[in-house]
Amino acid sequence: MSLDSLRITEIFYSLQGEGKTVGFPTTFIRLTGCPLRCHYCDTEYAFHGGKTQSIDDIVKKTKQLGARYINVTGGEPLAQKRVHGLMQQLCDEGYHVSLETSGALDVSAVDPRVIKVLDVKTPSSGEMAKNKHSNYSYLTPDDQVKYVIGDEVDFHWSKDHMREHALDEKCEVLFSPVQGQLEAKDLADWVLEHKLPVRFQIQLHKYLWGDTPGK
Repeated sequence: MSLDSLRITEIFYSLQGEGKTVGFPTTFIRLTGCPLRCHYCDTEYAFHGGKTQSIDDIVKKTKQLGARYINVTGGEPLAQKRVHGLMQQLCDEGYHVSLETSGALDVSAVDPRVIKVLDVKTPSSGEMAKNKHSNYSYLTPDDQVKYVIGDEVDFHWSKDHMREHALDEKCEVLFSPVQGQLEAKDLADWVLEHKLPVRFQIQLHKYLWGDTPGK
């Protein structure tokens, strides 16, 4: 792999299903590979394979798709160090760029113009020990922290973890149910019962298209 290339699983145009820009047409750049194996992962097809593409070709494809919003996702994008060059170039081109990361890898070198969406690993993920707490010091008010919650144990752990690290004071916090594992209304009821300062969300894209790749 050359110094200006990345291994890419797919580049596609769809609606953003989560977060601050939910519902907006967005170009998704899905990088290949991930050092984690979360039990509820819905993108296992991105663990292996992919195609090596130059950063210039990735940016060219992004321009062709025409969306203002760009989401760099995976797998785990930060597992490929050259992703920093891609995100910097996309920001230089004037795109609104967000990064979906597990929070298990260092985010200190992420371009400050990029919106970080840090996916904190809950007990049911099986990867809770991988959470890199030092990343929380790099969060800004524009960033987001996401807890993917599979059961009531996850909920109480997430509530306590958020408070322990004062994450709701650093940025917006998202609570999202694992589709097919936890009823969305149950999580909504718990958020209201405990009066949490979080944004409840469901994954819009899953309700529209399920786990279809490229959607």
